[in-house]
Amino acid sequence: MHGQKYPFPPGPKGLPVIGNMRMISQINHRGLAELSKVYGGLFHLKMGNIHMVAVSTAEMAREVLQAQDNIFSNRPANIATSYLTYDRADMAFAHYGPFWRQMRKICVTKVFSRKRVGSWASVRQEIDFLIRDIDARVLSPINIGEMVLGLTKNITYRAAFGSMSQEGQGEFVRIMQAFSKLFGAFNVADFLPWLGWINGQGFYKKLAKARGSLDGFIDKIIDDHIEKRSRMSNEEEGREAEDDMVDELMEFHAENGEKCDLGSSINLTRDNIKALIMVRKFP
Repeated sequence: MHGQKYPFPPGPKGLPVIGNMRMISQINHRGLAELSKVYGGLFHLKMGNIHMVAVSTAEMAREVLQAQDNIFSNRPANIATSYLTYDRADMAFAHYGPFWRQMRKICVTKVFSRKRVGSWASVRQEIDFLIRDIDARVLSPINIGEMVLGLTKNITYRAAFGSMSQEGQGEFVRIMQAFSKLFGAFNVADFLPWLGWINGQGFYKKLAKARGSLDGFIDKIIDDHIEKRSRMSNEEEGREAEDDMVDELMEFHAENGEKCDLGSSINLTRDNIKALIMVRKFP
């Protein structure tokens, strides 16, 4: 019945106001597994103002991820995540609905399609470079893990931006490392908004600095791609350039304005492009 409230599943008893926040250090896969032995495969935790339900059995997971998928499909985002993803302008954190479906369509049909992957000749070159490097070091010790990590970074950066600039790659890695730390940083305001002052202005200054760095970096790349495409259109006909991820996304961007209509009153802006690039860069 509409408006009817149901009791929460069983769970550890919390304190007034803060709930189970004293147990926050236990909220990992091992800690939750231990709690499930006591409270069952579906149990409740209250972290400040936020109610959480932990799922620890295959049967319950099937209900959440398959049978009731449309109810549980939205992914929660804390203050840092919302700010750094341009208020959920990407596909990973966008609420399920017309906007998410349109962003997914862009990713499936353009950015991550089989045709796109097959067209990345430069990516295949990176594999060749790795094989030649290994072959040149026969009978010498090599760190395969380090080489594969470097290969992954090179492929991802080159496929996304169409460049092998070591300076640019290093700068972007530093930006992503800063984002990763902020995504996982504890912020009491996520659980008790009225205590946000405890973190002070330092945390929010770090958020602004990180997003400002990404804005400056990707805005320059987008502007370079716009200039490149304009230059290529003025060159001899029939000459084709290998498009990268930014080129594909810019096809959806307005040629005569800041927005490009995607249908259903959905618009693709620069912020969407930046947020989608971040999804591509994070594993």
